[in-house]
Amino acid sequence: MSLVMTSPPAVEPVTVAEAKAHMRIDTDVEDILIGSLVLTSRLHIETALSLALITQSWKFTLDRWPQSREIELPLAPLRSVGGVRVIDASGNATTVSDQSYLVDLASRPPRLIWNNSVPPLPGRAAKGIEIDLTAGFGDSAASVPAPLKHAILMLTAHWYEHRDPREIGQDGARIPDAISDLITPFRTIRL
Repeated sequence: MSLVMTSPPAVEPVTVAEAKAHMRIDTDVEDILIGSLVLTSRLHIETALSLALITQSWKFTLDRWPQSREIELPLAPLRSVGGVRVIDASGNATTVSDQSYLVDLASRPPRLIWNNSVPPLPGRAAKGIEIDLTAGFGDSAASVPAPLKHAILMLTAHWYEHRDPREIGQDGARIPDAISDLITPFRTIRL
């Protein structure tokens, strides 16, 4: 199984100006670096939480259908499933009717559940199933929960201060507990 971004978010949850204000930087000399750190911080938090903060599109591929009638989708909050395709042995894709399945957007993780129909089997041994996903809290930074935006600001500031590679592995380079505390309510807990 793999997950590949097909359309990135149009904006970041935090602007360079917001990050500079948070870090009390009033020059433009390192705007490119700060922008890169904002992007990296967002990606780090999204990966840690299996979240998409701003609306983005992904292609989720599977080798075969799971034994159960449902598939856990790896990204939340899920906004929609754009399509499900099965690839045959010749590499041709067949779109599965959206009447064959139900998408549970409210679950965490979100799920695709088969109705009474049996999904068609892929003819390809690897990546024979493709599912198009759209996920994110919304299209703008205003839709992202404030604790996650603040975690991005704090992580950006932390990485701005700790950019020397000699610090890797030392306590000063460790991500502060306060950032983990901010994102903990958004973690998926498995029992």
